[in-house]
Amino acid sequence: MNTGFDYYNWLLLPLIIFVSRIGDVTIGTLRHVFIARGNTKIVPLLGFFEVLIWIVVVSQVMKQLNNVACYIAWAGGFATGSYVGLLIEEKLALGMQIIRIITSQNCDELLRELQNNNHGTTILNAQGAKGPVQIILIVVMRKNLTEVTRIIEKYSPDSFYSIEDIRGISKGVFAKTSGEMSLIRKMFPTKKSK
Repeated sequence: MNTGFDYYNWLLLPLIIFVSRIGDVTIGTLRHVFIARGNTKIVPLLGFFEVLIWIVVVSQVMKQLNNVACYIAWAGGFATGSYVGLLIEEKLALGMQIIRIITSQNCDELLRELQNNNHGTTILNAQGAKGPVQIILIVVMRKNLTEVTRIIEKYSPDSFYSIEDIRGISKGVFAKTSGEMSLIRKMFPTKKSK
C-alpha cells in the first residue's frame, strides 16, 4: 500500500496546467489586440498555437476531474495570462493614436515644440462653451505617446486633451520611433507600414 504523496497529480500537473494556461491566454489576448489594430496577418498563426495549447491542457484537466488543484491552476493561469498578455501588448505599443487638444490659450509655443519634434499637427478654430478655442489634432505612434503628452503638459498645462486609438492611417507627418521597425511589423506588414 502506497501512502506517499502524489507529487505529479497534485503539484507538477497543476503547475504545467497553470503555465500552459498563461501561455494560451496570453496568445489569445495578443490575438485580439492584433485584430483590433488591423494586423490580421499574424492572427491565424497565433490562433493555431492558442488552440493547440488549450486542447492539450484541457485534455489533462479532463483526466483529473476529481483534482481540485487542476481547477485552481486552470483559473489562476487564465487570470495571470490575461494580465501578462496586456503587459506584453503595452510593451509592444502597437498602433496609432489621435490626441485632441482643446485650449483657449495661446498655443504657439506648444505647436512649435511639437513641430520641432516632427509631430504633425492640424489646428482648427472652434467655439467652446465659454468662447473661442483652438483644437489641435495630432496623430502619433503609441510608442511616442508619452513624449507628446509630456510636451502638452509642459507647454499647455491647462488645456484639455483626449486620446483615442486609430485603426488605420494614410500619409502624414510622424516622428521616428527609437530603433528599427519591430520584428512583428517586418514579418507581417500592413498596407500602411510597407
